[in-house]
Amino acid sequence: MKIALMDSGIGLLAAAAALRKLRPDVDLVLSSNPASMPWGPRTPEEVTELALGCCRAAAALEPDALVVACNTASVHALATLRAELEPGLPVIGTVPAIKPAAALGGRVAIWATPATTGSEYQRGLIRDFGGSAEVTEVACPGLADAVEHGDDEAITAAIADAASRTPVGTDVLVLGCTHYELVDDRIRAAVAPTASPTLVLHGSADAVAAQALRRVADPTRTGSGTLTVLHAGTPAHLPPAAALYPQGNALAAFIG
Repeated sequence: MKIALMDSGIGLLAAAAALRKLRPDVDLVLSSNPASMPWGPRTPEEVTELALGCCRAAAALEPDALVVACNTASVHALATLRAELEPGLPVIGTVPAIKPAAALGGRVAIWATPATTGSEYQRGLIRDFGGSAEVTEVACPGLADAVEHGDDEAITAAIADAASRTPVGTDVLVLGCTHYELVDDRIRAAVAPTASPTLVLHGSADAVAAQALRRVADPTRTGSGTLTVLHAGTPAHLPPAAALYPQGNALAAFIG
């Protein structure tokens, strides 16, 4: 079994590590374009073109499914990607976990890139699944880029800025960008002083990984546990910043 994941950069590590945990034998293809980071401030048309490039490169290696492991790309490009690649290649998007986060009501904050925050896509999810929850959108400019480059000082500053705009008493925090899952412990620590004592964080990696495995036509097909990395369609290695995060270290031994 081979599953491809695309993202602007290393945000795909969270879903890739979740897939590896569920199926240690799966062959993974990680297709990204880190030189084009960040995608958050880009126009929908630019995001769509960049996402198409990453997905076409991954599709050329004939995976059994393709995960759009990027919230911004899912917001702006998912329909276009599916129109081009399906039904031959199942395409799984990454949706902010608003539905499970809002299920119990209370105060819900959604941290996301500027492109996702306030988008019609995310607003639609809030309308459809927000229920009785008090939902606040919190844009996090610079955070994904800081995580991508392993810039510790910039990560701290971006998290502190977003935490200062997160409502007091927040019960649930939705991580609406895959990069944020790589620093979820730091986000929790920054929000904890003003959040509910029972604060819950909701990412998307585990749910996306499970959905990808469900969409594979032949789930009994096995792989060799290899890892292939593509940057703008060219064979590459995991960037040095990947080693700063547990998910990157979990995958580093499988390059092949």
